[in-house]
Amino acid sequence: MLMHTESVVPETIEELDFAALLEESLAESQLERGDIVNGTVLSIDGQGLIVDIGWKQDGIVTRGDIERMGMSTADFQVNAEIAVAVVNLSDHDGNLVLSAAQARQYEDWKRADELMNAETLWSGEITDTNKGGVIVAFGHLRGFVPASHVVDLPRGLKEDERIARLQTLVGREITVKVIEVNRKRRRLVFSQMEAEQESRSARKEALLKELAEGTSRKGIVSGLCDFGAFVDLGGADGLIHISELAWRRVRHPSQVVAVGDEVEVYVLNLDAEGKRIGLSLKRLQPNPWTLVDDMYHIGQLVEGVISRLESFGAFISLDPGIEALLHVSQMSHNPDENPLRHLYEGQKLLMRIISIESERQRLGLSLTEVTAAEKAQWDERQLELVVAASEAAELEAQQAELAQREAAEDDAELEPALDQPVGHPS
Repeated sequence: MLMHTESVVPETIEELDFAALLEESLAESQLERGDIVNGTVLSIDGQGLIVDIGWKQDGIVTRGDIERMGMSTADFQVNAEIAVAVVNLSDHDGNLVLSAAQARQYEDWKRADELMNAETLWSGEITDTNKGGVIVAFGHLRGFVPASHVVDLPRGLKEDERIARLQTLVGREITVKVIEVNRKRRRLVFSQMEAEQESRSARKEALLKELAEGTSRKGIVSGLCDFGAFVDLGGADGLIHISELAWRRVRHPSQVVAVGDEVEVYVLNLDAEGKRIGLSLKRLQPNPWTLVDDMYHIGQLVEGVISRLESFGAFISLDPGIEALLHVSQMSHNPDENPLRHLYEGQKLLMRIISIESERQRLGLSLTEVTAAEKAQWDERQLELVVAASEAAELEAQQAELAQREAAEDDAELEPALDQPVGHPS
């Protein structure tokens, strides 16, 4: 039996040692940098705390880490439980370094994760800057907003200009979206730009529910582009297509509106799925083509101004704000001549109406149908108008010169009197 016992006991001890080593190895492998664990305070001194977290060695919480929480070592007691974060499994001295301050930040990391997963916007204050962006306080954490994600920062600035502009934002509250949470690398990244886009998208959804086609609403012109004008209707933009800016043809929206203008617009169409709001300016103005039949008739002589030239003819601006067409075939009797070379935008012409289709918004003009006598009489009248305008301008200039001379003479007479001492006759 003794021999049997002597042969079994060493084997059992080896099994027990192996199990203990395996358990210790697994415990070591499960502990990683950034983990939050509970521990027990073993001792307290002027350098910090010694904490048992059930690992192969006790960890240290430095005095500096405690002071970062606005506390001191006197605020802790031996045998008290404490939550700590693993900062370093083995520093250059082989110590297990722990942080009570980072453990307190655990709830903030958890909250940041929840905000990112829910895509919820959050507002905070800019507390600091660096050359790459701005710092936003998030509980006990410092979140970072890269410069490329800051809305109020112009693009293309030089580094010193960018830093200066970023510093002017300190103290300002901004709304941001959480775009990266990495607790182990201690990275908390926000985006003001994405938050702005989501906020505008939400406002547009609300506005789409509020608006109704066929109604009107006031707004501010927020931007111009080649195909139309954007109007801010109260946090969300609608588009006035260039064809809806005026009843006449418009080359560019700047001919009708400017950024910052307050305008009343007609809600033309709403696309809830595409989140588009179509607007119109001209639908709130009387259609000038409804007046054409009362104002004009075929054969009538009219004056008009060339608004634009095309290869097939010229568009002519006529009252009450319509564009008629002077086709190239109606410009000259000479088929070998290119009549367009004699014309330019802004030129005034005498023409005859040869066709009216008001329901199709078309009015045809002709130069060739104007007789030589009619043209000569009109040219003479234009000359008289030019001479009259010149004489009026010359008279106005003479009157201004006379008034200026009289004012100078009055000043000359007043000057000696002003030079005399008070109380003495001149």
